[in-house]
Amino acid sequence: MGFPLIGQTLSFLHAMRTNSIEQWLLQRTSKYGPVSKLSLFGTPMVFVHGQNANKFIFSCDGNVLGNHQPPLFKRICGERNMTALIGDDHKRVWGALVSFLKPEMLKQYVGNMDEEVRNHVEMHWHGNQKVMVMPLMKTLTFNIMSSLIFGIEKGETRNNLIELLQHMMNGLMSLPINLPFTRLNRGLKASAQLRAFIKNLISERKAALEQRVADTRKDLIACLLGIGKTEPSIRMSNEEIVDNVIGVMIAGYDTSSVLITFLVRLLGMDRSVYDKIVQGKRMIQVPNMFDYRKMGKC
Repeated sequence: MGFPLIGQTLSFLHAMRTNSIEQWLLQRTSKYGPVSKLSLFGTPMVFVHGQNANKFIFSCDGNVLGNHQPPLFKRICGERNMTALIGDDHKRVWGALVSFLKPEMLKQYVGNMDEEVRNHVEMHWHGNQKVMVMPLMKTLTFNIMSSLIFGIEKGETRNNLIELLQHMMNGLMSLPINLPFTRLNRGLKASAQLRAFIKNLISERKAALEQRVADTRKDLIACLLGIGKTEPSIRMSNEEIVDNVIGVMIAGYDTSSVLITFLVRLLGMDRSVYDKIVQGKRMIQVPNMFDYRKMGKC
């Protein structure tokens, strides 16, 4: 299990930051076998590896194997985060979040996302001989999330929020030691500030919806509040909205930016793919969902 509290966290984090996590996992399997105990982020865990282990995990229901997040994750992302829920609560929250991702909802946001991309390219790419793609993709991803989740336009508020989110991400991948100036301490403080911001935004959206001066399609928060009235079976409490908005931000921030970075790399390395994308884009002036579906056939 390694050192008390720390366990294998240090070696795991080093492998993550040096892009050698695959070697770390293979070495552990070679040394301890396909099933072993370890401690990460102050939490005892079981490490399983191989086809049989995957089959066992994905064939189990909630009565045999439950979804549990480390206490560190819950402290930063919240107790009512969807990834920390099981059973009926998980299904209810999942149903509410999925309603925001329905095609009829997503097509409302294509124009906003296209505008964010255009503004980003104009500000950070045009006229530059070299650009650092990954950091810029993180900025772009966050700007789009701010628009879709909070309905916030570019400005000081966005700049403050991205700093809070970065501290939270760093806190999730840190030693479970809450002392002043540690990553975890900064992550917890950032989480508290972001929670206060989202709670205030929920109050504003509720008031606007009650006065009928806002649309439930404005952003994710308005959508979740509206669903509570139209579909009571998947209604979410304010605490659940806060926790899951944070969860959506953390889940989408790194994963989306990494994916877009690899897509940009593909465009730079494969001229045929680049030419097809350019050809499809030339046929579109003001994009909508139907236009992007046509591009998929190019």
